[in-house]
Amino acid sequence: MSTSGLKAIAPVPTAADFLDIVLSKTQRKTPTVIHKNFKISRIRNFYMRKVKFTQDSFDEKLSAILEEFPMLDDLHPFLASLMNVLYDKNHYKLALGQLRTARHLIDQVAKDYVRLLKFGDSLYRCKQLKRAALGRMATIMRRQKDPLAYLEQVRQHISRLPAIDPTARTLLICGYPNVGKSSFINKVTRADVDVQPYAFTTKSLFVGHLDYRYMRWQVIDTPGILDHPLEDMNTIEMQSITALAHLKSCVLYFMDLSEQCGYTIEAQCKLYHSIKPLFANKPTVLVINKVDVARLEDLAPENRVLVDEIINTEGIHNVQVSCYTDEGVMELKNKACDALLEHRVDTKLKGNKINSILNRLHVAQPKARDEVVREPFIPEEVKQRKTFDKNDPERPRLERDIEAEEGGAGVYNINLKKNYMLAHPDWKQDIIPEIMDGKNVADFIDPDILEKLEALEREEEKLQADGFYDSEEDMFDSDDEREAAEGKVSRGKKLISQNTKKAGKHRAHLPRTAGLRTLNELTSGMTKAGLDPSRIQERADALAKVAGEKRKRQREEEAEMDIDEEGGEGDWMDVDGEDASPNKRVKSNSGAVVAKNARLPKSNRQFAGFRDQAQASKAVKLRNLGQRERNMHARAGEADRAIKTKMPKHLFAGKRGMGKTDRR
Repeated sequence: MSTSGLKAIAPVPTAADFLDIVLSKTQRKTPTVIHKNFKISRIRNFYMRKVKFTQDSFDEKLSAILEEFPMLDDLHPFLASLMNVLYDKNHYKLALGQLRTARHLIDQVAKDYVRLLKFGDSLYRCKQLKRAALGRMATIMRRQKDPLAYLEQVRQHISRLPAIDPTARTLLICGYPNVGKSSFINKVTRADVDVQPYAFTTKSLFVGHLDYRYMRWQVIDTPGILDHPLEDMNTIEMQSITALAHLKSCVLYFMDLSEQCGYTIEAQCKLYHSIKPLFANKPTVLVINKVDVARLEDLAPENRVLVDEIINTEGIHNVQVSCYTDEGVMELKNKACDALLEHRVDTKLKGNKINSILNRLHVAQPKARDEVVREPFIPEEVKQRKTFDKNDPERPRLERDIEAEEGGAGVYNINLKKNYMLAHPDWKQDIIPEIMDGKNVADFIDPDILEKLEALEREEEKLQADGFYDSEEDMFDSDDEREAAEGKVSRGKKLISQNTKKAGKHRAHLPRTAGLRTLNELTSGMTKAGLDPSRIQERADALAKVAGEKRKRQREEEAEMDIDEEGGEGDWMDVDGEDASPNKRVKSNSGAVVAKNARLPKSNRQFAGFRDQAQASKAVKLRNLGQRERNMHARAGEADRAIKTKMPKHLFAGKRGMGKTDRR
């Protein structure tokens, strides 16, 4: 980003103007008519909208300021340092930070008061909450008077800065005040820098542009620098130091040997040596100006030694110039531009990464441990090895050649056994059987299989002798039970418990209805098994007797209800002597039709809470009266969607002819 990118910043209003802009916008852009007879929800929404709109306006204006002013950390180091010199980095960051905090506080105030407005119970209460919210926001903004004024001053000053591009090809002019820097830039560029016969005429950076080899170059005229410590330099001098430190450029150091500038040759040489570290990795040209007054050859010996010391430094070019007579001006321009081009090409060829990689590389050199000469040895077999040539008839046969001879890919079947390493090559093609002499060949892969089998058989014999398999009580389901019972784990028991676990894991789960049988099937099955089913039969008979008595009572109660209904309600008399059926319908006391054998409620819920039937009927009349207006508008309720637009959009959309537009 160049300084030209900093100029598109909108003006920053003062705190009072800020408030006028936002509050007048809120008044213009939001509804203004409210009445105490409106529904409370409408009153709340009216004032909540005011608060939210004001907050959005503040947020929008403050965000625009914060986004337009650059963050110093995101700028080119030259621009960041220049802004630090001109405006004080800490003051600048503090001003932006205060505005950012103000924006956050205004958001919080709006959020708090919108939450309070949701519970406003009257027009007066809601209006006072709105006034309080806007008042607090205004107070917050009034406190930002100083940051806003400071940022407006910065904006105005930034707009007057020269458009310096830190990445462009640059010639940088520096030196003591009044040595002819501005005169040179006026000669070689179209800039018009003020030239006066007194020091510090140039108080800021000036930029001019020139064309050389069909390329655009910028020439920067810096204010004069005095030879004193960095902390003693003023803002004008620090601009020059910042440009020297951060811009990749060709440095033109101007000297006045006639001493008309008011500074001795010795002082000018000392200044060069003091700022020389800033010239590191930059092509430098020593410009001896005002040669129409005093030339290098006319110097006294002691001064000539000081100047020659600078000229003889490696990488320093020397040009004598007179801006008054134009002597050497074009030569200086060409030499400076060529030096910078050459330097930029060298930098690109070398690259910045080479040095960093070379610093990380370490080449180890072995040290001789004794005086014995150990020459390199190459085996004869390696020396005699020939390069593979597919046209050589004596070349080694590859698997690809064999494949081509025997039918090619898809036909050729590779023989893996030919590479087996056996005691006799004839064994390679032998077929290995799985069963031999009635025994599994795979068992003999383990050479100690017979000894292990004998040990296992001895262990089983010992278990049988100890009576381990005599009863089923020792068959445990888990290792924990087995350890608690015996205190030790044996291999045989572990195998048994694992098998039982697996069997239970994959057991088929029967459905619930699979085991249902009649009483006769159950008793006959138990009799065949040698068991006595008499107790089960007695219990079943007792249960059947209880169930029969219960059904008898239910039938008697239903008969009594039928008699009551026939006597009381004419609507529900039996027709044509129909028998009472379980699906018979009766009317409940709430008016609903229910099944005859269903349990009826004790009271009518429709009239619950009323003193008597008259009071209930009066409540129904009042309810119907309240719904009359909605029914007139054919609306289901307050939440029903209101159709605001009486003329739908489709009547007006599209191309219309000469006919009516009230219907299509």
